[in-house]
Amino acid sequence: MADPMRIRAQAAGDKTTVRILMAHEMETGQRKDAAGKTIPAWFIQEVTASLNGKTVLTADWGPAVSKNPFMQFALKGAKAGDKIAVTWKDNRGDTRTDEATVS
Repeated sequence: MADPMRIRAQAAGDKTTVRILMAHEMETGQRKDAAGKTIPAWFIQEVTASLNGKTVLTADWGPAVSKNPFMQFALKGAKAGDKIAVTWKDNRGDTRTDEATVS
C-alpha cells in the first residue's frame, strides 16, 4: 500500500476536527472470486489516534467497515502546530502510522 492515510486536522476555537482517509481493501471474508473461492478476510481491527504522543482515541473495527474507510472525530485542547498521529493494525498484522500537523 503506497498511500496508507491522508490526515487533516483543523483547529477552530477550542475544537479540532480530525479527518482520516485510510487506504485499505477491507475484505469481509464472505465474497468469492471469479473461480468461486472465498476471498480471505482482511480488515483493519484497531485504530489509535494520539495528540502530541498522548492517546486521544482508540477504536476496534470488524469486517463490516467499507473499503478505504473514512473516519472523523473532534477533540478539545489541540492548537495549531500540534502533532496528530494515527496508527491502524489489520488482522494480518500489518500496521501503518501517519502523522499530521494541526492547522
